[in-house]
Amino acid sequence: METRINKFLSEAGVCSRRAADRLLEEQRVTVDDRVAQIGTRVLPGQCVKVDGKIVTKEQEKVLLAFHKPVGIVCTAQEKEKNNVIDFLQYPKRVFPVGRLDKESQGLLLLTNDGELMNQILKASNGHEKEYVVTVNKKITDEFLDGMRRGVPILDRITSPCKAEKNDYPTVPIILKQGLNRQIRRMCEYFGYDVVRLERIRIMNIHLGTLKSGEYRHLTKEETEGLYEIIKKQTMGEESHGNKDGA
Repeated sequence: METRINKFLSEAGVCSRRAADRLLEEQRVTVDDRVAQIGTRVLPGQCVKVDGKIVTKEQEKVLLAFHKPVGIVCTAQEKEKNNVIDFLQYPKRVFPVGRLDKESQGLLLLTNDGELMNQILKASNGHEKEYVVTVNKKITDEFLDGMRRGVPILDRITSPCKAEKNDYPTVPIILKQGLNRQIRRMCEYFGYDVVRLERIRIMNIHLGTLKSGEYRHLTKEETEGLYEIIKKQTMGEESHGNKDGA
């Protein structure tokens, strides 16, 4: 069965489909030693190369939960000396799903399944991510109410979030967005500095007792639950789109 080249590269864990299109535009991809174009289709048995290196689909799907320490950068780029891939030293090629600030710590997902990565990232503004945030001064009701309603940062108003009162000086925050340094910017708007930020959950995946710098494979139940959440959200988006278009 033939497959579009960008989907082939994504499923092989090379990069996202969008990044694959950029590789194609830069003429860095070949199929049977011919330069591939956007829209090129790959048949079983054909030889696909990126920058002259053969690309094969990994049969075993890997999905990891990793407790990212402070100082590690969520990138696979080798030029970044503190990149998460070099730190992890996992025996198979994997990629981080989304980002977590260099100054932050906690749960990060990694996978070699490009299609799953695309689905999670596509739904990144719909699934819950839970954090425990430590700030530099007393947490007031006004601060919590403001965080919940939405905060003007990066030329937009953030979506409402959950922020619960907790033992000073920490506050649990649940987001359904993933803007650049979002929590830090939200806190700064109200005059608070973030002292420590730890992500403890992504959708149904919990950090639990995983120690800083360690990783584990997701359980069968976690993986099935993750796919189910993505499936329901995708169906909901399609239903909403059909409703809007009626």
